[in-house]
Amino acid sequence: MSKKSPYSSKPWLKNYPKGVKPNIDYPVIPLYGLLELSAKDFPDNDALVMMGRIIKYGELKTLVDKLAAAFAGIGVKKGDTVALHFPNLVQFVIGYYGALKAGAKVTCCSALLSPPELEFQLNDSGAQTLLTFDDRPRKGGQFDTVSAIKERTKVKNVVLTALRDFLPGKTWTPPETPGFMQLLNLLSKYEANPPKVIINPKEDVAVLQYTGGTTGVPKGAMLTHMNLVANALQCANWNQGSVRGKEIALINLPLFHIYGQTVCMNYCIYAGAKLVLNVDPRDFPTLFSLIKQYKPTLFPGIPTLFMRMLQYKDLPKYAEAMKTIRIMNSGAAPLPPEVLKKFEEVTGGKIAEGYGLTECSPVTHSNPLIGLRKVGSIGMPFPDVDVKIVDMETGTKEVPAGEVGELAIRGPQCMKGYWNKPNETAKQIRSEIAGEKGPWVLTGDMARMDEDGYFYIVDRKKDMIDVSGFKVYPREVDDVLFEHPSVAMAAVVGVPDPSTPGNERVKAFVVVKPGVQETEELKEDIREFCKKKLAPYKVPKFIEFRKELPMTLVGKVLKRQIRDEEEKNH
Repeated sequence: MSKKSPYSSKPWLKNYPKGVKPNIDYPVIPLYGLLELSAKDFPDNDALVMMGRIIKYGELKTLVDKLAAAFAGIGVKKGDTVALHFPNLVQFVIGYYGALKAGAKVTCCSALLSPPELEFQLNDSGAQTLLTFDDRPRKGGQFDTVSAIKERTKVKNVVLTALRDFLPGKTWTPPETPGFMQLLNLLSKYEANPPKVIINPKEDVAVLQYTGGTTGVPKGAMLTHMNLVANALQCANWNQGSVRGKEIALINLPLFHIYGQTVCMNYCIYAGAKLVLNVDPRDFPTLFSLIKQYKPTLFPGIPTLFMRMLQYKDLPKYAEAMKTIRIMNSGAAPLPPEVLKKFEEVTGGKIAEGYGLTECSPVTHSNPLIGLRKVGSIGMPFPDVDVKIVDMETGTKEVPAGEVGELAIRGPQCMKGYWNKPNETAKQIRSEIAGEKGPWVLTGDMARMDEDGYFYIVDRKKDMIDVSGFKVYPREVDDVLFEHPSVAMAAVVGVPDPSTPGNERVKAFVVVKPGVQETEELKEDIREFCKKKLAPYKVPKFIEFRKELPMTLVGKVLKRQIRDEEEKNH
């Protein structure tokens, strides 16, 4: 390896906050071991809160052990796949760790998947057991989705659970439905004494997390127990000032997403925190009432969540209650600097903008909570994470510090590969880069590193726009659009230039703030605003108003969908 490599010297280490270790001694334990540690250390502490129901750490471990025994009783074996299909219920947490303790791997299915999408994930993952939300009598809900596709999958066991199952009050016996099992009835048949299953944390897959839905056919990233244990402990090491057994975390992000699993669940469970669940992440009245009632100290979020909270009509009523929030994380999409500034003014807390991807469990970078924070950057690599910026053409050569290339990552949280997709794995993982052995994960994101070792995501490799040979990174234009006083949401894509084949023009899709009129005059005002801050070729040639933009549940704009719509319209 060349000594001139700008990344091997890890310039970011000199800016690590006091107390953050550059290397961590990770316990070699299964992922459910994080819960067992907290159940041992804090058995009487509140673990989960949902709609008034409180489950303590000791009780949570008992429920997990009972479910692991029940899974074994219905035939779940080591290496099997158990699918979870829930909104943010306590049943998700119990099902997740219970399946892992039974020796299974988990695949988490979005509660909003269409029947074909759910059918694909169940079949691709090989799931034979499915825990799903019994939302009857709602039409077109999760129960109806499962019923529609069940016979076209390999699923043998479908276990139902309703919201009522874990609400406060008298326990009940759910009526059985032919062809299904009921979670409460199943738990009642087993003691908290599951068979011992030997787990190899470094090799055994804990989670098959599906990704790629924003860019193509979803792929199952194979994340081992140690990948996920490592990432939870990296988060704990990074959050200096957080005290095990003392924190209250408000969980508004979907737990079926990898960001929710690691930052909201696995890390918070290890921290012995009280996890306050908002069942419906879009229910803002309940979100704000939970803030007022439970006084959270931790609040993981995403840019669209912070934006919408700032726009909430009753925000002034809750501003004082929000002052208890000390630590906020932002990921999944770029956080506009203006949003960060305003949200910190409201709470008085700190937002640590970071970066991650499903293939890395997901967190790899973060700004520090204490010390030098660079707004607009994704911060520094986590402990034990090595980083290189490589050329876009081959992905094998380092580019100099300060120059833009593709971000490549090596660390204990990096996946084994894609489930049953060796060709896709080979494209994403390099065994060596610039003479340094991997495995290195190529992220598909364009980035650069400054002289202090802070990294900046310039854009997605696939989103780059070519305007007459000039490269335009849409994120740069998006950030300027967010600064316009009339713009609530914006996304920039490249559209074909009819006058020059192979060339593109910049088009902005804009959602205006409530009460703002969508006029031609406003379009021109937005263009003039951009001209003051951007080179002429970066200024949007076209602007289209939209009532909303297509998004994933964690706030990523589906730019591929916007481009596809544009192609169909022309």
